[in-house]
Amino acid sequence: MKTEMVKIDAENKTIGRVASDAATFLMGKNLSSFTRNMEPKTRVLIVNASKANIPHKKLDGKLYFRFTGYPGGRKSETLGMMIKKGGGYKEVFTKAVFGMLPSNKLRAIMMKNLNITE
Repeated sequence: MKTEMVKIDAENKTIGRVASDAATFLMGKNLSSFTRNMEPKTRVLIVNASKANIPHKKLDGKLYFRFTGYPGGRKSETLGMMIKKGGGYKEVFTKAVFGMLPSNKLRAIMMKNLNITE
C-alpha cells in the first residue's frame, strides 16, 4: 500500500473544522479500503496553523484541564495562555486532533503521521 500525503490549509478556518478533517484522513476513512483495525498509510500536513480563525472570546474562554495526581491538583489554562507559553498553535491543533481520534492502540501510530506547521 502506497503512502498518501494530504495537505490541509488552516487559513481562515476554525480549529474544529481542520481537526475533524485531519482525524478523518488519519483514520483512513476517506479510502475505499478502510479497515478499523489496520494502520492507515495516510500522512497529514496542516499548514498555516497560526492563521486559523480563532475568536477573541474563545482565546479567553476555552479552558484546557490536566490533573497532577495529587489532591487539589487540577490545573487549567486558557487557549490564549497555551499559545503564548511556548506550545503555540501546534499544541492546540495536536490536542484537538488527538481528542477526535479513537482511543485505542492505533491512536499513537496515527498521531505520528500528523505534521503541523505554523
